[in-house]
Amino acid sequence: QVQLVESGGGLVQAGGSLRLSCAASGRTFSSYPMAWFRQAPGKEREFVAAIRRSGSSTAYAASVKGRFTISRDNAKNTVYLQMNILKPEDTAVYYCAAGLRDWGTTMSQYDYWGQGTQVTVSS
Repeated sequence: QVQLVESGGGLVQAGGSLRLSCAASGRTFSSYPMAWFRQAPGKEREFVAAIRRSGSSTAYAASVKGRFTISRDNAKNTVYLQMNILKPEDTAVYYCAAGLRDWGTTMSQYDYWGQGTQVTVSS
């Protein structure tokens, strides 16, 4: 069992930056591929970014590529999402997720989820 706790959300103006963190419990954090998803009001949850167990590879949704960076520190059991050049359409609740199998971009590939952190981007 893995418990995930997100932090770092908030209100920011368009063009600004935020860094989200997701702290994981347990000793086997490095064995989990990790990802960030987001859900805007009235919309389905969507993939944002994913990272392999070792951090050697990353993947991004087209809408955030070049603006967001996912990273992880396995010594600190933490995954990060650096968000730059934020846009109002980035407004959503952001969730981190951990998987028991290979990494991917779909929700079904992840088994553990955090409670989410709100990101609001004003225009």
